[in-house]
This record gives sequence, C-alpha cells and structure tokens, in this order.
Amino acid sequence: MKREKIVRAAIIAAVYVVLCLAFQPLSYGVVQLRLAEALTLLPILFPEAVPGLYVGALIANIFGGLGLVDIICGSLITLLAAYATYMLRESRLAYLPPILFNAFFVSAYLHLLFNWPYWLNVISIGVSQTLVVFTLGHGLLVLLKRYNIGFKRG
Repeated sequence: MKREKIVRAAIIAAVYVVLCLAFQPLSYGVVQLRLAEALTLLPILFPEAVPGLYVGALIANIFGGLGLVDIICGSLITLLAAYATYMLRESRLAYLPPILFNAFFVSAYLHLLFNWPYWLNVISIGVSQTLVVFTLGHGLLVLLKRYNIGFKRG
C-alpha cells in the first residue's frame, strides 16, 4: 500500500509539472491561469497528494523564470494549501485553501517582483484560482468519485 501511495504522489507531481509546462504562457506571471491547480483538490481524496503537489510545484516553479522566491515560497504555499485542503477534506471549505493561499500569499511576492498593486494581484490570482478549482478541479473530483477512486483509506 505504501508503494501505491508513493507512486500516486509521484504521478500527481509529474502531471502538475507537465500541465504547467504545456501551458507555460498561462502558468506563470502576475496574470496567470495555472490549469495544474485543478489538482489542488486531490488531498480531499488522497493524503499523498499533499507531498505530490509540493514536489510538482517545486519542479514546475524551477521552470517559471521567477527564481528562488517562486521556487521556495510558491512551493511552500502549495504545500500549506494542500495540507489545509486535506485537513478540511470533510468540509465544503476544502476548496478554499488553494484559492485563498495563492491569492493572498503568491500575490505578495508577485507584487514585490513585478511592482504591481497588491490588491490587483490578489483579485487576478483569486479569480483565476477560483475558475480552475471550481471547474476543472471540481470536475476531476466528480469523475474520481463516480469511479470510486480515492476512497480506500489505509
């Protein structure tokens, strides 16, 4: 069972990286629509998605061009949001951590890097996160639940 969880975490990380790189123009910068963020709801079903998302964001942010701030801070924000999502997995509030953490915390360092108004960053990233999480992310959860994937606790 442990091997299965490690493999699942690795697959989540790999898919996150591939989605960021495949849609690179949309995935990075002040105005972004990071489609890989649909995966941020996976901790609701899989605890191993927490480290998988962290590693995926870490690797993806290496290619983002924003340097160590994004690699370290962006990845840690993803880790904290994934953990909060996992902790709230029984609640409807589980959708909020990836939206709120990215909107408020990623915006802080993007504001510093690009000198854009902080609240404009918050709105931009908050809207894009909300769109991805509530459309693609929710759709992914519905699909996984339909096929009873992720409900084997162990």
